Amino acid sequence: MSSTRPLRVAIVGAGPAGIYAADILSKTDLDVSIDLFERLPAPFGLVRYGVAPDHPRIKGIIGALHKVLSRGDVRLLANVNYGVDLKLEDLRQYYDAVVFSTGAIKDAELPIPGIDLDGSYGAADFVSWFDGHPDVPRTWPLEAQHVAVLGAGNVALDVSRILAKHPKDLMSTEIPANVQAGLEASPVTDVHVFARRGPAQVKFSPLELRELGHVPDVDIVVYPEDFDFDEGSMAAIEATNQTKQVVKTLTDWTLVEPSQQTASRRIHLHFLQAPSEVLGEDGKVVGLRTERTALQGDGTVKGTGEFHDWPVQAVYRAVGYFGSPLPEIPFDDLKGVISNREGRVVDLDGEHLPGVYATGWIKRGPVGLIGHTKSDASETIRHLVEDVTGVGDGGDVADGSLDGGRTAPHGEPAQIVDFLVERGVDVITWDEFTLLDAHELGLGETAGRERVKVVPREEMIDIAKGRA
Repeated sequence: MSSTRPLRVAIVGAGPAGIYAADILSKTDLDVSIDLFERLPAPFGLVRYGVAPDHPRIKGIIGALHKVLSRGDVRLLANVNYGVDLKLEDLRQYYDAVVFSTGAIKDAELPIPGIDLDGSYGAADFVSWFDGHPDVPRTWPLEAQHVAVLGAGNVALDVSRILAKHPKDLMSTEIPANVQAGLEASPVTDVHVFARRGPAQVKFSPLELRELGHVPDVDIVVYPEDFDFDEGSMAAIEATNQTKQVVKTLTDWTLVEPSQQTASRRIHLHFLQAPSEVLGEDGKVVGLRTERTALQGDGTVKGTGEFHDWPVQAVYRAVGYFGSPLPEIPFDDLKGVISNREGRVVDLDGEHLPGVYATGWIKRGPVGLIGHTKSDASETIRHLVEDVTGVGDGGDVADGSLDGGRTAPHGEPAQIVDFLVERGVDVITWDEFTLLDAHELGLGETAGRERVKVVPREEMIDIAKGRA
């Protein structure tokens, strides 16, 4: 095996984590050829399909990711489904190293009675719907007047805000037409957000929380009896400016006179209320039962035995995301991540699988903001470089191999495309994606908006392939 050809690296998953990893790897001293695989017809992952459409500043991250892929030194191969169109054994024929950055798209479970009733939903599925993900149904059952959202993070705020916001105030965004129609038919008047702990323990970002207070014709309702601060709470407030800002915003809302709250819709924020059961009748959600909790001095809580039933017709759980296992890749079922050590994928014995790596949420779990994936990718790529140059403690050349990490028997870039085409895969390249991108921008211009997403998968593929 000659070491004169470029090192061939495949990155599976073209969301922020995968693109950051590709960008960092391209700027190392390695002579490297990088292919970025994506299951969907469009790249950008979480930023395109996991961020609320009324967050243009976060959506702006796409601009930076777009620049990376438009440079030409990282090849996009979209509409390729790992585990179906190809597997690890196939990739290792064409690539010397493989990095998995497939994210975490499932809702974490919430094991309480009634959670599977009709009218109980996962936040991740709802986010995918209002973001126009091609793999979810085009319609959503928005039939509830009173809704409960379970969670104390930004996803809970996103879900609550989209449910309560009047559709006309979303028309400046890239919201798809089917989502607009669904929201316009919604009878919702009240959205109740339930947090198990107190105001000092929530995971809302200060900016997202402040934005909640500026939604037109939507009042924010808080309850003074939910505001309790123990020693742990005070320590948290003093420790970070973020917590201090969040608590100040929440506390300021307690000072608003009820007579001033005249909006047609309301978002209620409840603290120290732990969901204990989703109540049902004839198989459908009719309420939520919560237990009052009490702070324990260190910021943790315990149940008090005091329960309250809330009449709601829908429940959304926003208690976190969870990763999905991949064929042939060791997986930690408890943590919902690929088994790894600082990005090096390891087997059941803790031994590194040579040439196999992970980055992003599928590596460390669904925590942190999008920007945090940069440092995460840096760690993984650092280990990959160490391994293929023989200076690390694992990888393809740590055993003294002299091939410089070039272990794939088929190292020509065209060969993987030929392999996929022979399997009947409609591979979408970056140039082809730009046709879809331009089409969506054109739809937006016609509608007086920046962009209108194309939702059906087959339509996306046909536009990218010039068949529409």
